[in-house]
Amino acid sequence: MFSFYEPEYWLARLAFQRLLGVVYLVAFLSTFNQFRALCGEHGLLPARRFLKAAGTRRAPSLFHAHYSDRFARTVAATGAVLAAAVVAGAVERAPLPLNMLVWATLWVLYLSFVNAGQSFYGFTWEMLLLEAGFLAVFLGNEATAPPILIVLLLRWLLVRLEVGAGLIKIRHDPAWRDLTALYHHHETQPLPNRLSRWFHQLPKPLHRIEVAGNHVAQLILPFGLFLPQPGASIAAAAIILTQLWLMASGNFAWLNLLTIALATTALDGRLLAAVLPVHPVPAGAGPGWFTTLVLGLAALIAFLSWPPIRNMASRHQVMNAAYNRLFLGNTYGLFGRITRVRPEVIIEGTDDEWPGPATEWKPYEFKAKPGDVSRRPRQVAPYHLRLDWLMWFAALSPRYAESWFVPLVVKLLEGDPGTLRLLAGNPFPDRPPRFVRARLYHYRFATPEERRRTGAWWSRELVGEYLPPVTLGARTDGGPLRVGA
Repeated sequence: MFSFYEPEYWLARLAFQRLLGVVYLVAFLSTFNQFRALCGEHGLLPARRFLKAAGTRRAPSLFHAHYSDRFARTVAATGAVLAAAVVAGAVERAPLPLNMLVWATLWVLYLSFVNAGQSFYGFTWEMLLLEAGFLAVFLGNEATAPPILIVLLLRWLLVRLEVGAGLIKIRHDPAWRDLTALYHHHETQPLPNRLSRWFHQLPKPLHRIEVAGNHVAQLILPFGLFLPQPGASIAAAAIILTQLWLMASGNFAWLNLLTIALATTALDGRLLAAVLPVHPVPAGAGPGWFTTLVLGLAALIAFLSWPPIRNMASRHQVMNAAYNRLFLGNTYGLFGRITRVRPEVIIEGTDDEWPGPATEWKPYEFKAKPGDVSRRPRQVAPYHLRLDWLMWFAALSPRYAESWFVPLVVKLLEGDPGTLRLLAGNPFPDRPPRFVRARLYHYRFATPEERRRTGAWWSRELVGEYLPPVTLGARTDGGPLRVGA
């Protein structure tokens, strides 16, 4: 018999909300640390200029009313404090209206950054966080049993994420169909972590099993989330295990953690009671106004679900599209095409008066992206290093970097402190370089024999020039300063 409020999922809601609070906390801390240098008043892509051109309708954001770097940091700090309150359990104990207000505030604050962040906030997990965060507003507080419609809508979000990603893979790249994608992926993914090289060197038959398992996890298991228990729990547990495997093999910001959070909404309360040191409190139905809001939201999401359903069914499926600027009812997809080689842009500077054959070029090292071949890849997820990620896209094609790469080079030539804090270090601590250039390399993981002989984690080969030596206002050949020249 259908029950609008389902106490059985009280613990599942608690697990989901706490994990979502962790994701929000990481997202706001990442924003607090990086937004000023990326999109601040003197950032690479200034938010104020973009918002003025875009308008409120195209980019709804609190920053239309006022933008300053101090205000942006205050907004990010406020979001981090509220997210910490969620993680600590304070928000779930608040009265229902206050509980909803906190969750709604988190959503509005982060939406404001995403709609102002341009390329630096154009990632899958931004859309996913906003959509999950909006649904969380209507999950209720400690004294209210979870509305089953919201629980099911969260599972539907997970279905769209997983099935969309699975379909885009098998449609767009034969490597996913012939099970060879992971011959390359662990090595060519955007930010390999400490274990990625080990995963890359696993036997090829195991890689094929990994790919087959991925297809099961993304194209079959998600539909099991709507089965009666224990079927839903089994499907959710399998998805969680898959995400833990992905977390171990790469850095994908908070995508895997948020996917795990969504999967917890399908776990049976009795199963969670056996592993969580928490006892559910008596919870009843919500007030009439709350029930009305939940019904209205369910109708809205049902209406907004038609475009992503149509997209998933299309032979011309697109990845990661938002059909509105509130990021509700999105379509998702990841790694529709696997790169077979790893291009890497290395930015270098020199303080020579004029570069020549004998010039010593010093590289700028990033916090996580490959550079120095002797440096072991880092584990940074669920934290999100936005510039490092975009450098991966820039290496794939200069068109991905047209808006921000030249401003980055200019900031390095100026010795801008904020930009330099986005990097692992500054090779020019006393004064900025006179010239900066960028070169394109192909990287691959060092073989076991190369690792023993040289101690290097990577081997690389120079491909050519990505950006010729430039100084403030000019190139060495007199041409205009532009990416890929």
